[in-house]
Amino acid sequence: MRHHTFDADRAGDLEAPARRYCVLSTEELRWALDCTPGDTVVDLGSGTGFYTDDIAPDAGQVYAVDLQPEMHEFYREKGVPENVDLVTAPVDEMPLDTDSVDRAFSTMTYHEFATAEAIEEIHRVLRPGGRLVVADWTADGEGERGPPSSERYSLAEAVTTLEDGSFTIEFEADRPETFLLVATAQ
Repeated sequence: MRHHTFDADRAGDLEAPARRYCVLSTEELRWALDCTPGDTVVDLGSGTGFYTDDIAPDAGQVYAVDLQPEMHEFYREKGVPENVDLVTAPVDEMPLDTDSVDRAFSTMTYHEFATAEAIEEIHRVLRPGGRLVVADWTADGEGERGPPSSERYSLAEAVTTLEDGSFTIEFEADRPETFLLVATAQ
């Protein structure tokens, strides 16, 4: 089931550190990804590059994958780090080589692409043992922020989907409005 994507006309709303970091801090994302300077990383549903910019200094190469060209245009206007390539594509059809990525992450976008096909595609591009980090709005939350509750997934649903997609869950945290998962490709 496909859900709506974030309205590109509101891209500037994604650049609010006080709102973004209260659900996932830079430090927590860096901890979960555990990048090394030579790692190739893909940001799944990168939007304006808010979190991409936080990870770029820690990685060798970063692919900012987003379905909406308008989001990439916003990112270009803001300024894209030299080691970041913008990739306009859906998560379930990324034009990346098989086993070419060390780390992948999704910050508040999992609900937009959470299909078996997308999980299979993420698994395809990740090297064996590659790490996937997912932080998203939980279906168990009150729904005051983020997408409609009907479009969210619970932590348990996300765990099951990833395990069914040949991922091993290494860490999981259920929070009042969000969840955080760290998984490795088998």
